Amino acid sequence: MENDDPLLVERDLDMVTMTMNRPPANALNNGLVKRLLDAIRELSAHASPPGIVLTGAGDRFFSAGGDIKEVAGIEVSRPRMRDFHALLCEMERYPGPLVCAVRGYAVGGALEFLLYADYVVADHACMVGFPEINHGLLPAAKGMRQAVRKLGIREAQALLYCGELVDARKALVIGAVSEVTTTENVLVRAVEICRQLRGKEPKLFAAIKRSLNLTGQMDDASLEAMTIEDLGAYLTGDSSADARARFLSKNARKA
Repeated sequence: MENDDPLLVERDLDMVTMTMNRPPANALNNGLVKRLLDAIRELSAHASPPGIVLTGAGDRFFSAGGDIKEVAGIEVSRPRMRDFHALLCEMERYPGPLVCAVRGYAVGGALEFLLYADYVVADHACMVGFPEINHGLLPAAKGMRQAVRKLGIREAQALLYCGELVDARKALVIGAVSEVTTTENVLVRAVEICRQLRGKEPKLFAAIKRSLNLTGQMDDASLEAMTIEDLGAYLTGDSSADARARFLSKNARKA
């Protein structure tokens, strides 16, 4: 029996796989966006947030982006865009690793997911881009800013102004994806990378991710406060203390 749940969530110890399940193109309608938002927000609140692998059902589409059939007017579109913006914020702030496993097309809002992931594994059939300008639409402002930050202003301009899609080779060159592999290996490789990142000391990983993602929006006083706050978190943690002890012991043996 087919599962008509738009978001399939599977937990395996400290790993969660989320599969967008809206065939044929896994388009991001209001329901799917809200499900993703609630799921990631709930996992973020855990004392030890799991690694997340985000993928799409089938081999042709990670996701075709926003469901244009739902763009019926400002009263419908406004709450949907607010939820989508909140979802990007949750991805950006998620303290554990978030890896995207991309088979086929990842366009529009789906490309924004890639830009907020910590790592992206794609197949050779992958196509990415921002086609919104050709469809009478706009990407989220937060997603456009992230495109500039991750890809550089010239690459972001090319994608956003022209609305053309680029293939996996180009996506790898500009930094929209982290690596390219076979379609059959995409999910396996994404889980492997996510598990590797989840194996790092969680507080240190969260602090580094927060610094990479959020410090560009902060003033010097806020940066100092963050540094001091992180210092207290990792210097008092047992796992980070163990890592320092192993490092000191290793150096002592070399001396």
